[in-house]
Order: sequence, then C-alpha cells, then structure tokens
Amino acid sequence: MAKKRGGLGRGLDALFADAASIYEEEQEETAAEEEQSPPKKKAPAKREKKSIDTEDTKDRILYIDINDIKPNKDQPRKTFNKDRIRDLADSILENGVIQPLIVRKAANGYELVAGERRWRASREAGLSKVPCIVRDFDEKQNMIVAIIENMQREDLDAIEEAAGLQAMAERFHFTQEQISSSLGKSRAYIANSLRLLKLPEVIQQYVKDGKMSAAHGRTLINIEDSKKQLQLAERIVKEGLSVRETERLADHIKDEVNPKRKKQREKDADMAVVENELRTQFGTKVLIRGTQKKGKIEFEYYSLEELNRLIEALRKAK
Repeated sequence: MAKKRGGLGRGLDALFADAASIYEEEQEETAAEEEQSPPKKKAPAKREKKSIDTEDTKDRILYIDINDIKPNKDQPRKTFNKDRIRDLADSILENGVIQPLIVRKAANGYELVAGERRWRASREAGLSKVPCIVRDFDEKQNMIVAIIENMQREDLDAIEEAAGLQAMAERFHFTQEQISSSLGKSRAYIANSLRLLKLPEVIQQYVKDGKMSAAHGRTLINIEDSKKQLQLAERIVKEGLSVRETERLADHIKDEVNPKRKKQREKDADMAVVENELRTQFGTKVLIRGTQKKGKIEFEYYSLEELNRLIEALRKAK
C-alpha cells in the first residue's frame, strides 16, 4: 500500500499488514513451510479451522466467506460509483485483492471496518472469499478507522466527511479538539468542515455532486438571505464561477443587505492580510474593525463548544 501522509497522524500503517500474501494458496503454502514438523504431514486446511482469537492468527490474513461480511453501519461514504466498482472488479479478476479488508466480529459473521469498495467489487467479480484481517475494534474505533481510511484515500466528498465528523461529535461526545487529534487534522480544518452542514440541502447536494467545491460552499454560508444564497449557488453551477469570483459576488450581496458593512470592509491591505491569518489560525471568521490607530477584533462562534475552544486558543496564544 502506498504510504500517504499529509497530516493524518499515524494513519493506517499500524492497521494493515502490507507484506502479507494476498492469495489463499500462497498463504497456506507459507504456513506449512513455517511449521516444519513435518511439512508434508500438516494439512494446510487444518490451519483454516483455527480460532481467529488465537495469538497465532491475530495479524494473519484470513480468507472469509464474502456472504459472512456485512457493510459497516458507520461507513461515512454513502455514494459508490458503479463504473469505478466495475473497473475495480475487473482489476480484482486480473490481479486478486491486493489490499486485505479490515473486519471485526459481529453477532452473525463479520462487519466491515475498512475496504467496502473492495468488498463490493469482489462481489461483482464473483469471488466467494476475500482476504481479511480481523481486529477487535469497539464502536468508537470502528467509526474513526472508517473515516480515516476514506480521508486518506480521498474517497469522501466534503459533505460526507463533515457528516462523519458530526457523527463522531454527537455519538461519542467528541470535542472538535478530540476529533482533530484523532484524525490528525487541524482544529480549523474540522471547524470549517462542520460549517458546510449549515448549508441548505440543495447546496450540499451540489457539493456532493462535485458541481461546486467545499470552498464555494463556505463562501455561501455567510449570506443570510436564503433566496440570494441559492441564486448565487445556481450561478456557480451554471457559469462555473471561481471561488474568488464567488467571494466578490457574495460580498456584493452582503453589502446590499447591510450598506454599513461596505465601509467596514474598506480597510488597508495589511489589515486584511492579518484578518485572514487570524481566520486560518483560529478556524472561525475574524473581523478587525476600525483604523490603524483604534478599533477592535471580533471572533465569531456558533456554539458554546466553539466559544470555549476559542477562549482556550486565545489563552494559549502568545
């Protein structure tokens, strides 16, 4: 597996056995050679009957009946491209399943933790068994690993990712800082991702469908007039507006609603640069009002949790 970094902590390296064999026949032959007592009298089939709970099979690839594996109920990815699944199925028929699936025990059989695309493609390819590594994950670990795997492979759209992060917060009472630590992403990244869920469903769908980017979506969030917000979203889709063009139009709309806002935005370039730096550092909208001689800095927050996060961040800032 290609090791893909980019700030995801230790990633999945500790979860996947990269060097393990991917074909059942090779696994059995290797297992027989390792035992050496004597190699010809020890039938490989007996190894398959061992309990997966033993230390001997803890990190070994097991070939599990594909019908005994059920999808992960916490899978953040909701959309699977049929053409890509078909292409992957063709590759599996040609080369086998290169990366084993990660599963955990369920009441009846097993539940996927990571690898649903491979599982779906293997079913389409007609495989009866798939290579798996069985791990003893609890509900919290199951959700975190499912999200990390998809993020690491860039398989999630921005809305699916935001919904997964929100589920972590709601189901397991994670703070944004804990989510940040678990996934190896900055708190600003987490906060900006979650803000996308404030958009109307129709605009969220545009983001999911790739008709506009997450950056477009974040630009639209601060337009309070829902009708104008939707009109601008439709222009983005129809005209292919860039994020910069969208920002200018969004500012114009907000100026129309609040004429005073235009004067407040007319500040020198240095002040605007500092404002953007603070937005990035603290993960929320920051406004610097006034002149170079006198004014005030405003931080926006959208929940008590976010207020507490900002207070703590300001205390640590030097």
